[in-house]
Amino acid sequence: MTIILSATLFISCEDTKTQKNSNKSKKELERAAQKAKEDSILNSVKIYDDALKTSIDLKAIETVSQEELIPFLTKYGINNPENKVVIYTSFGNIYVTLFNDTPLHRANFVRLAKTGYFGTTFFHRVLDNFVIQGGNSDNVSTQKVRAAIGDYLIPSEFSPKHQHNRGAFSAAKYSEQNISKASSPFEFFIVQGERGAHHLDNDHTVFGIVTQGMSVVDKIAKIKTDESEWPLKNVIIDSVTVQ
Repeated sequence: MTIILSATLFISCEDTKTQKNSNKSKKELERAAQKAKEDSILNSVKIYDDALKTSIDLKAIETVSQEELIPFLTKYGINNPENKVVIYTSFGNIYVTLFNDTPLHRANFVRLAKTGYFGTTFFHRVLDNFVIQGGNSDNVSTQKVRAAIGDYLIPSEFSPKHQHNRGAFSAAKYSEQNISKASSPFEFFIVQGERGAHHLDNDHTVFGIVTQGMSVVDKIAKIKTDESEWPLKNVIIDSVTVQ
């Protein structure tokens, strides 16, 4: 501090004026940079949360309505036939095979993975000996990406071949006024309990199976949560890739 004050005493009036102008210019540049950042947020989502660094261009996402959903996902599924996904977390990786006989759910999940949506989300509900649920967060960015993707529900695709055994990869759903048991397009869960969760059969659509990484699921299932089963420390989904 002493060095700074001493140097200030030798600055001429002209230099002081120059410094003021310099400070003003610096502030103007900072304001311009902040405005540019705010403008960019209107067009893209930039997450800087914990170890997560993700950027999503909202304008590049085609918004889909309920009326357009089935033909849209049918076409998307044909053009994007992948059924292997990897969920990356700080606890390790979870490998999932999506079922081809649940085509709407498979296509929807692949689409969300390719947009980068899951990189804005957490495993937000954890209950040991039952399930871990992902695809949501308290990030504002998550809601922005959801709005860009569309407001719709996926028709149920129940199959007697696919039940809620341990490792089942299933779709969450909204219970309110959901007589058809249609699925949420955004949230999924993995059955972790050894005995499965068969009371959910024909109530939620199982559309995949964990093929590797159940030890990771077990680790996540044992973390501490609050009364709403939300982990006390965010379990971030770093990304979901499609193979």
